[in-house]
Order: sequence, then structure tokens, then C-alpha cells
Amino acid sequence: MGNPRGFIQINRKTAGYRPVKERSFDFGEVEQTLNEQDRRDQASRCMDCGVPFCQWGCPVMNNMPEWQDAVYRGDWKNAIEILQMTNNFPEFTGRICPAPCEHGCTLNINEVPVTIRENEGSSRRKRI
Repeated sequence: MGNPRGFIQINRKTAGYRPVKERSFDFGEVEQTLNEQDRRDQASRCMDCGVPFCQWGCPVMNNMPEWQDAVYRGDWKNAIEILQMTNNFPEFTGRICPAPCEHGCTLNINEVPVTIRENEGSSRRKRI
């Protein structure tokens, strides 16, 4: 697995949303995105905890540790293939998912969880 100390060295970072005043004039994306390096840094926070409660929390049982490792390495093709093993439509289910996997993340016990939902969106966009 990627960076075994990533969850200690790197703080959680989210992209957030575009300001309402800006997005009310177009039909563009509401969510902002982080650049590729920030995505990879966030994926490195995955602890490879041994018992992937994040995977158990996922309604489609996505393989989070392997997928986050692929994102960390910048292997976007493998990342989307891992997602598609359990979900035929990650392109749109990832957009509407409330991310119960983040609540199941072992890191969530004492710290803020790994950024899973936003990384799934990045894998989706990289594929296109």
C-alpha cells in the first residue's frame, strides 16, 4: 500500500463547492475539484487497516484500500477498473452517494476520515 504514514503526515483536504452567486449564472459543476497531486495525497491517507470497514459501509462493496492505492500511484486506469468490479455505473452513483464508507473508515474513530467520495469523482473524471 502507498504511504503507510500518509494518514499522519497529510491532513484531510476537501475541494468544497463553488459560491452560490457564481454558480447561479451557469449550469457548471457545483462541486470544485482538487488537482491531481492533492487527490493522490488524499488517497495516501488510506491506512490499509487490515479490516476495511469502509468497504463494509459501501452499499456496493467497493474495494476501497486497493482503489485508493491505485489513485495514490496515479494509476487511474486501474482505479476505475477496481471501481467497476463492484459497480457498473460509478460515473453517476459516485455523484449521488452519501459516502457511508467515510463514516466506516477506521481513521474516523480518532481523526477525520479518508477522502473517499471526492476521490471516486476524480477517478470518474480521469477516465473520460
